[in-house]
Amino acid sequence: MTEIIWNLSNSGQWLLPLIVFSAVIDSINPCAFSILLLTIAFLFSVGQLRSKILSIGGFYIAGIFLVYLLIGLGLLQALHLFSTPHFMSKIGAVLLITLGAINILGELFPSFPIKFRIPHSAHHKMSGLIEKSSLPAAFLLGALVGLCEFPCTGGPYLTAVGLLYDKATYLIGVGYLLIYNLIFILPLVIILLIAGDKKLLEKAQAWHQKEKWAMRFWSGLAMVALGIIILFL
Repeated sequence: MTEIIWNLSNSGQWLLPLIVFSAVIDSINPCAFSILLLTIAFLFSVGQLRSKILSIGGFYIAGIFLVYLLIGLGLLQALHLFSTPHFMSKIGAVLLITLGAINILGELFPSFPIKFRIPHSAHHKMSGLIEKSSLPAAFLLGALVGLCEFPCTGGPYLTAVGLLYDKATYLIGVGYLLIYNLIFILPLVIILLIAGDKKLLEKAQAWHQKEKWAMRFWSGLAMVALGIIILFL
């Protein structure tokens, strides 16, 4: 374990900061926030205790964490079957710039035709899982959210996996992916703890509605900046 930690800190001067920055950008996800707040609000409406709300919210976050981690491990394993250095990190950087630009344009111009949202076909399934208000349903809800949001917001994650393929061994890459995903779910954990109080939930919902535009816009700018940095590095 000590050797893995040492290698994590010495496997590349810029690798850890880039992985952390990518995870922070990816964690600012209005879709995951919205569904978590909606789930908590529903549980309050049916009279669930705070302990039950925290448990269900925890399982929801665990579902997102596990699915995102498995996606990263699968991508990293697939890339290690090939031997094209720097290719995936560059592809990821270009994708990151593209996704970031689309986010910015979508917020500046509401009529912009491309929108990154959870597919409407998944909304009914998510509503059914929320209404079940059980731990397995919450876990499945989180897993479904993770699967649905990766194709439209996974640019930073794909970039991070490309960097790990270029700069680290598979074992060290697994360590970085654990760090990435812990950072990725951290805002959800904070929101869950805050929104576990009904009055704070109302404030969190109001804040989310007020800041949703800014979250998408500034995360888009950060994605473009990160992609440019990776291309030049």
